[in-house]
Amino acid sequence: MASHFTLEERQVLYRLNKSGRSLAEIGRVLGRHRSSIGRELKRNTGGRGYRPQQAQRLADERRQHSHRNCKLADRTMKNYVTTRLKKRWSPDQIAGRARKDFPRQPDRHLCDQTIYNWIRRERLAGHDWRWCLRRHGKRLGPSKRGQLKGCVSIEGRPKIVDERRRYGDWEGDTVVGPRSSGLLTAVERRSGYLAVAKLKDRRAQSVLQAARKELGLLPATLRRTMTLDNGKEFAQHRQIGRSLKMEIYFAKPYCAWQRGTNENTNGLLRQFFPKRTDFHRVSHQAVARMKRLINERPRQRLGYQTPAEILAKRKCCV
Repeated sequence: MASHFTLEERQVLYRLNKSGRSLAEIGRVLGRHRSSIGRELKRNTGGRGYRPQQAQRLADERRQHSHRNCKLADRTMKNYVTTRLKKRWSPDQIAGRARKDFPRQPDRHLCDQTIYNWIRRERLAGHDWRWCLRRHGKRLGPSKRGQLKGCVSIEGRPKIVDERRRYGDWEGDTVVGPRSSGLLTAVERRSGYLAVAKLKDRRAQSVLQAARKELGLLPATLRRTMTLDNGKEFAQHRQIGRSLKMEIYFAKPYCAWQRGTNENTNGLLRQFFPKRTDFHRVSHQAVARMKRLINERPRQRLGYQTPAEILAKRKCCV
């Protein structure tokens, strides 16, 4: 759960910021995301720079004046939100669209959390809007899966991977179904190309075999790094790294955004195979067709080229 910065944290932040440490480095020390550090510095920096006592005072003053009526108490905005909830828009989509629809009316600008809070209050009042939400308001609970041994954290990954300036850096995960069925998915970060293999089960040995089969034929220039989820199915990550001659890194728990390319592509995959799909009943041909259709879909960030076209220019077999 999010919490306010304390004076002690602000004092540490002041020292680290003054010494020239990056936002990410400061965030690791304080156990906060770098975006939280950036917002704290932006909000509470005065004419003489960021100072902890001043930052604490500014934050306290904002909290004292923050108690105001919810924007959704306005009938017009309430109708605006409920109409779009019924169309299955997410709170983020509603909030973003409101800023476009009312560019000169900041009193009608919302944030997604405001809408989530309103939905929670409405439920207590007997009006449940959770049926309009993608996950029906359910929050993802903490993982109960075991800890993997010998993992190298994403913090040790080369900085060039973050910049997407080369080919061969992948993000991997599994898409799961009932009866221990699933798919292994891997997405090349620069091109967005999807590699996918059907799993006979979700054991680590099966994942190892699928990774070797799906990625082993790629040229060495397209096998540099792989950033994985923390699931037990990747317990043989060392063997995957050795057999594919790739460096394996792991995202932090509950930080799916560190594998955002893979997470987004898995969402595209669900257009073909909805949740609760039993992949034991899905043929290899159907999986191959889905892979082809996704890789032949143009992407805005690629100038509307397709991932398949991008890797074809690398003169590799895809």
